[in-house]
Amino acid sequence: MHFAVLGSGSGGNATVLRRGDAALLIDCGLSLRQLERRLALIDCPPTALIAILITHEHSDHIGGAAALSRKYRIPIVTSYGTHAAARERLAQAWGVEAIRADHAFDFGVFNVQPVLVPHDAREPCQFVIGDGESRFGMLTDLGQATPHVLREFSALDALVLEFNHEPALLANSAYPLFLRERIAGPHGHLGNDAAAALLEQLDTSRLHTLVAAHLSEKNNRPDLVAGYLRDHAPAAVRCTIAEQYAPLPWQAVTRGAQRAVTRAAGR
Repeated sequence: MHFAVLGSGSGGNATVLRRGDAALLIDCGLSLRQLERRLALIDCPPTALIAILITHEHSDHIGGAAALSRKYRIPIVTSYGTHAAARERLAQAWGVEAIRADHAFDFGVFNVQPVLVPHDAREPCQFVIGDGESRFGMLTDLGQATPHVLREFSALDALVLEFNHEPALLANSAYPLFLRERIAGPHGHLGNDAAAALLEQLDTSRLHTLVAAHLSEKNNRPDLVAGYLRDHAPAAVRCTIAEQYAPLPWQAVTRGAQRAVTRAAGR
C-alpha cells in the first residue's frame, strides 16, 4: 500500500491511496482537469479509483468530486452529515453512499475507519485506512486533538497531518478578527505547535512516514514546519511537506515497500 498527496491547502485537497490495481481518493477539492493531470503525473489512471472518500463539505475538499464521479462512474462515500450539507453539490455525481461516521467498513481491499473530528462542518471525519498489513492515517482540518482522535490515529505506519498555520503569523495577519478566531479556535485548524503536540502524544512506534499538509499560504512557511518536524518527529521517521500546486511522489505505507514505489515511479 502506498499514497500520494496530489495537492494540499486552501486551494484544493486530494490524496490517493493505492494497493495493487485498486485506489481510493481521499477528498476531491481540485478541478476535474487538475485531478486528471496530477493523477497522470503519478501514473495512476482515474479508472483505478474505486471510491472517493469525502472528509467534509468545504469546497476545497469537495469541489471536483461530482464531476470526477460522474465521468468515471466512481462512487462517493461520506458521512450522513456531510451528505446532507453537500446534497446539491453532489446531485450530479454518479452515486453517493452515506455512512455512519463511527463505524468501520470495507471497500475493496481497504478497511476504512472514519474518525469524527472537531471542525466547523456538519459531520466532519478523517480516515484511518488499513489493508490487513499496514495502516495509513489522513488527519487534517481539525481544531484540536481529542482523546478519540489520539486513540484512533496511534500505531500507524504512515500519516498525513495538518500543520496549517504559525500562530504568530496568523495573529498578526491581515485576516479579519472573526476569521483569525475561527482558524485558531477549537473547531478550526491545527497550528504548527498544536500539530507538534499532537504528534508527541501519538503512539508512533510503527510510524515511518509523515507528511505535513494543509499549510496556509499566507500564515505559514515550509521552513517553519520543517523546524517543527525536526524537533518533534521521531528521528527514524521520514518527513515530507505536501505542496498545493504539485503532487508529491508516491510514499510507502507498507514497511519496506519504498524501493518498489521508487522503481515503479522511475519506469
